Amino acid sequence: MTYRLRIEPYRWKFQQPIQTHHGLWEIREGSIVGLEREDGVVGWGEIAPIPWFGTETLEEAIAFCKSLPTFVTESDILSVPDRLPACQFGFGSAWEALSTPRPEADFAPSQIGVLLPAGEDALSAWPAPWAKGHRTFKWKIGVLDVPRELDLFHRLVSALPENAKLRLDANGGLTLAQAKQWLETCDRTSRIAIEYLEQPLPPDRFEAMMQLARAYKTPLALDESVATVAQLRQCYERGWKGVMAIKPAIAGYPQALRDFLNTHTADVVFSSAFETEIGRRAALALARSFNPPHRAIGFGVNPPRTDLSVYTQVSNTLR
Repeated sequence: MTYRLRIEPYRWKFQQPIQTHHGLWEIREGSIVGLEREDGVVGWGEIAPIPWFGTETLEEAIAFCKSLPTFVTESDILSVPDRLPACQFGFGSAWEALSTPRPEADFAPSQIGVLLPAGEDALSAWPAPWAKGHRTFKWKIGVLDVPRELDLFHRLVSALPENAKLRLDANGGLTLAQAKQWLETCDRTSRIAIEYLEQPLPPDRFEAMMQLARAYKTPLALDESVATVAQLRQCYERGWKGVMAIKPAIAGYPQALRDFLNTHTADVVFSSAFETEIGRRAALALARSFNPPHRAIGFGVNPPRTDLSVYTQVSNTLR
């Protein structure tokens, strides 16, 4: 069977810019992928790259899509190179959407972790989601100097209700000495649960993170280190037993991720790549099957756009 390929790039501005160690992220760019059958039914997927996580750029993704014929086969869909993991997810989820309905999200607020703004704004941002039933919060660190962030950390811990859970995400931005300082602080914190410190060191410091995981009681999680299914497998085989944060939209083919999780016992948390509703539904379908019930999914981010008409570049249809 052949499918007519439709590529619709988009570009939209975050309601609130995302501040991380990598810098300020204000604009989300990606592309919607459509695979249209002969009967007119279209399966939609999304290419939502994050280059600083090691994915392809949007330009590389679009160039690949333009290199394909107007009508693609199953072989074309399943032969996207591994160097294009966001494209693999987009094509794979579009193809699956033709045969597998994607129900609306059915996660209660208590099952969804909320991303707080970096810095001092976190102190005033948590009450609103708490009132809606959210109980797990994620806070970006490695954005300000360590003494300032540690002061804010203590203030945030003091402000949050005692049954809250807090995740700290450094995006690989700490030195080894800074990571130890944070872990020592977390180990001494007892008022609320520090669920884990995520990606304290860059991906190339894997052995150092293994040593940190053994030396402190606060759990560590990998994120940038396990951006793709191949990296998930590699870290697992190298002995990582801690949490692994998975962003399905950049991990590669959905089926490859399922195959790995069906054959390995891993402590995973599914997380958003700040995709639109199209990619979000495909990602949540995986989270429903594999996210452990005791860990909130990381999809409490800027609300995704649900109407293609809001995209500023959607009229630039390539096919």
